[in-house]
Amino acid sequence: MAPERESTQGRERASAGSSAASRPPRTRLDQPRPPRRRILPEWDPEAFGRLSERIARFLGTGRFIVWMTVVIILWVVWNIAAPGGMRFDTYPFIFLTLMLSLQASYAAPLILLAQNRQDDRDRVNLEQDRKQNERSIADTEYLTREIASLRIGLGEVATRDWIRSELQDMLKELEERRDGHRPEGGVFPADRPAGRDVPDR
Repeated sequence: MAPERESTQGRERASAGSSAASRPPRTRLDQPRPPRRRILPEWDPEAFGRLSERIARFLGTGRFIVWMTVVIILWVVWNIAAPGGMRFDTYPFIFLTLMLSLQASYAAPLILLAQNRQDDRDRVNLEQDRKQNERSIADTEYLTREIASLRIGLGEVATRDWIRSELQDMLKELEERRDGHRPEGGVFPADRPAGRDVPDR
């Protein structure tokens, strides 16, 4: 029985070793993956967008129109006036038409790409302006509430004229008490109700 058990254990170990050898190696999580090969060429979209904006800005200037007009005129004049062996695009100038069509087919997508980038920038600027306007409105409302509370508080503050009238009344009362006789009506000013709502005497 013991030799059979040993042989079965040996077979299990051999099969476990072969299955471990046939298993693919584990990928390590602490290391970045190796870069994959791509069929299409890679480019920086931001750099390409900046280049397209430069080209679109140049296409929209008078300098480009002048240079293109000069090139077309030279092209046509050369292919009409030059000797027969030196002409490379005879009438009806098919090669010139092809070049202008190629230039137009590239110019339109570049201009659209530049417009899309400009739209993205305008959208970001509008969002920032909207947030700035919201903050300005909130600050204005806060200042309005503060000014209203200050006006309410100033309504309860004693004014200079009211204090002066009260001091004059007290001075008159002290003088009358010093003289020892009561004023007309038999009521001292201190005995009358005081306050800002009482009309000045």
